[in-house]
Amino acid sequence: MAAKDYYKLLGVDKNASKEDIKKAYKKLAMQFHPDRAPDEKKKEHEERFKEISEAASVLGDDKKRQQYAQFGSAAFSGGGASGSGHGFEGFDYSDIMSQFRSGAFGDFDDIFDQLFSGSQRRSRGRRGADLITEVELTLEDVAKGTTRTIKLNKLEHCPSCKGKGALHMESCHHCHGSGYLKRTQRTAFGIFQQTGPCPYCHARGELPQDSCEDCGGEGVARKKRELEVTIPAGVEEGMRLRVAGEGEVGESGGSLGDLYVLIRIQKHDYFERRERDIHITVPISFTQAVLGDDIDIPTIDGKAKLTIPEGTSSETIFRMRGKGLPSVHDHARGDQMVKVRIEVPQKLTKKQMELIKQLHEEKPSQSFFKKVFG
Repeated sequence: MAAKDYYKLLGVDKNASKEDIKKAYKKLAMQFHPDRAPDEKKKEHEERFKEISEAASVLGDDKKRQQYAQFGSAAFSGGGASGSGHGFEGFDYSDIMSQFRSGAFGDFDDIFDQLFSGSQRRSRGRRGADLITEVELTLEDVAKGTTRTIKLNKLEHCPSCKGKGALHMESCHHCHGSGYLKRTQRTAFGIFQQTGPCPYCHARGELPQDSCEDCGGEGVARKKRELEVTIPAGVEEGMRLRVAGEGEVGESGGSLGDLYVLIRIQKHDYFERRERDIHITVPISFTQAVLGDDIDIPTIDGKAKLTIPEGTSSETIFRMRGKGLPSVHDHARGDQMVKVRIEVPQKLTKKQMELIKQLHEEKPSQSFFKKVFG
C-alpha cells in the first residue's frame, strides 16, 4: 500500500497545531461527506472522507503523531511497525455517516475536544453539598459584630471505616488498583483509547470486602455538630457569609462543601437603618423648640447629647456624625440622623394657658399672613 501523507490530505503543514488540524478536518469533512455528493461521486467522496478522518485521528493524537513521524502511515495499516494493532483497514464508517445524518455535526467541537485532549482526563471526585443556615441579629449586633453557635446535622466520613464503607479493602481486579479503565472506541476519526473512572470501584482502586455496620457500607454518616461562627460588624440583611469547608463531605475524594450563613436583621423599636446611617425621630416640647436645650438622644452605642438651638422648627433633621453603623468592607461608620418633632401638649394648667394666650396676643406669625394675603 502506498504511503499516505496525512498532512497533505488535510492541507496543513507539519508544524500545524491541534486547533489547525481540527479546523481543517471540519472543513473537509463537511465538503466530502458522501451525503452531500451527487450519486456519481458518492464513492469517491466516501473514500476521501475515510482518508481525512484517518489523517485527523492520527495527527490529532500526540502519541500517534509521533509514531507517524517515525514509521509513516504504515504504522496504522494494521500490524505496522508500531505494533499497536490499531489499524484503520476494515474500519466501519457507517456509524459515522449516520451520526452526521442525524445532526451530530452540532456536537463536532465536543468530539474534537475529547479526541485531541489525548483522552487521558481523569474524573474528579464529586464535591460535597453546600449547607445554608440563617441567623437573626439585632442592630446592636450589627454595630459591634458578634459570634453565633450554629447547630449542624451533616454528612461526614464514617469514623469507623474512615469513609471507605468497609473495614477491609482489596485492590480492584477490574482496573488493577489504578481506579481507571481504558476503553477502545470507534469514532469519526478512527479507533482510539479513552481512560475513564472504573465503574466497579468508582475510581477508588479498591473494593470493599465487608460492609461497615456503622454506616451500612455508605462510607458516610450524619453527625450533629456545633460550630462557632464569627459575624463581622456592618453586615446587611440578606448577606451570605461563606464558611469554607464546613459543608458536607464529598464523594470519591471530592472536596468538602461550604457552609453559608444567611443574615436576617430584626426590626428595631425606634431605629431605622438606611445603609450605614441610622434614622430616628424624637419628640421635643414647644418650649425646647423655642428656647433651645441639650437633650439625651439614644444611639446604637448608648446615650449621647444633642443641642437643640433656639427657634427649631418641627421636622428639623440633625446629623450626629460617626454615630451610625460600620461598613462591613472598610469599617468606616455612618451617621445618625435625628428628626425632631414638636409635641403639642394635650392638657395645660391654668397658668400655662394664660401664658400661651399672652404669647398669642403678640401675634408673632402675623407677618407671614401679611406676606401671603397683603
